[in-house]
Amino acid sequence: MNKDLVRIIENPVIFQNLCTMRDKNTDSQGVRLATRKITRVLLYEAAKNLPLIEKEIETPIKTTTFKTIKEDINIIISPILRAGLIFTDEAIDILPQACIRHIGMYRDEKTLKPVWYYNKVPMEAPNPENFYIYITDPMLATGNSLIEAIRLYADKKIPMANIKCICIMAAPEGIENIQREFPEVEIITAAVDEGINEKGYIVPGMGDAGDRIFNT
Repeated sequence: MNKDLVRIIENPVIFQNLCTMRDKNTDSQGVRLATRKITRVLLYEAAKNLPLIEKEIETPIKTTTFKTIKEDINIIISPILRAGLIFTDEAIDILPQACIRHIGMYRDEKTLKPVWYYNKVPMEAPNPENFYIYITDPMLATGNSLIEAIRLYADKKIPMANIKCICIMAAPEGIENIQREFPEVEIITAAVDEGINEKGYIVPGMGDAGDRIFNT
């Protein structure tokens, strides 16, 4: 594992909400609230790679220049359905200029391979260096779904340094799989757990994130 490209965000707010999410006695509303609090912190951290410019503005006191996000870039949030949807509202609040491009995959329970059912990424990418991609999925277990999602953008020649994977919990096996395929992509997470079990679930994890978030 290349630890330089795995950024684990740790602070008391993250720890408290991870504990809430993991607890099997937390109801779906509690899981959703805890997830949103963590995703907001992770998204702020991920956005640190956005390019800045100096912009002149007039305050009520005087005219001066301040840093702001460069305007002529393309910011894309790509949640992997369905659990990745929990990131969307927070992402739009933080980066209202972003475009949301959903990716739909489910995991075959026998092979643990992703099965496609929805793809909103068929787009042109002129000047690919001006695209900044944030792929969101609460659980990075085997990494197979994230690898397929990254490939969609890598095939458009978007620089690997401009593509970030944002997860709440990750397993070492999934991280290693992603780094084997895309060694330059950074993974931003709140926790790296022990590993995955024979069913492909993260241990200790939180169970099925989609089921717990959406009460199914």
